[in-house]
Amino acid sequence: MFQHITVLKEEAVEGLAIKQNGIYVDCTLGGAGHSESIASKLGEGGRLIALDQDEWAHDNAKIRLAPYLDKVTLVKRNFRDLEQVLQELNIDGVDGVLFDLGVSSPQLDEAERGFSYNHDAPLDMRMDRQGDLTAGEIVNTWDEREISRIISTYGEERFARSIARKFIQARELKPIENTGELVELIKSGIPAATRRTGPHPAKRTFQALRIAVNDELGAEESALEQTINVLKSGGRASVITFHSLEDRICKQMFAKYVETCTCPPDFPICVCGRSGRLKLVNRKPIVPGEQELEQNPRARSAKLRIAEKL
Repeated sequence: MFQHITVLKEEAVEGLAIKQNGIYVDCTLGGAGHSESIASKLGEGGRLIALDQDEWAHDNAKIRLAPYLDKVTLVKRNFRDLEQVLQELNIDGVDGVLFDLGVSSPQLDEAERGFSYNHDAPLDMRMDRQGDLTAGEIVNTWDEREISRIISTYGEERFARSIARKFIQARELKPIENTGELVELIKSGIPAATRRTGPHPAKRTFQALRIAVNDELGAEESALEQTINVLKSGGRASVITFHSLEDRICKQMFAKYVETCTCPPDFPICVCGRSGRLKLVNRKPIVPGEQELEQNPRARSAKLRIAEKL
């Protein structure tokens, strides 16, 4: 059974303003915490479609969502296929879509998946084990400039060039095969004084490799765009992000579609014709409270944004 603490569970589900007979999509089934909460609020005629590309999530969900399986449809797909999945299910509009982005705790804690810098494991990092690209392929075959670019962009690591150079030097002698070797190479690319402060020195590089392997930011951007298309009028999107790049994509996507009426405030109706497709439910992102952070320190960087389709 998955051991996973669902972040911002109440806030994200409340943000969807669930209707008993509504149709909802959980794009990131994960530990099924959000899915369970949504399903428990659905009555007759209500339906939840839950997506995840990880086999584990589905095995766990069949147990955790057992009381609700008559109104839940589990789909083993990446959320970038959202519109296609709904089309295949003959659903032309939904009342809410939820995203809990990033990697779930069980994936981090399962040593052999290669997501964690605390366990020695093969350099994998694929969320979908049928995927072709692995972290091992990136560090052993990509050129120095490209490796440096992803570590800098996706990991926001200021020593990206130095770390990439260490990878290139090491692989000239023999392939880099596991996470333990990778951690040592990353450390050797970061000045000792910097290594002594802040988070684990490998954290940013591991994050960058994981994002690159799974094309997480490309998938997020595509899925959010599709979400706005599939939401019915009054339908809502609840999006939890865990780092600044994810949050920026969500913030910019919502801003792109938010109403932009330029009429004077005393006009009774809009005459400029520049009304948008969304309104923000919360101007500022919702963040975890002290109590949640005490129970789950991994929630520290979480932000929740909610928008409603006009």
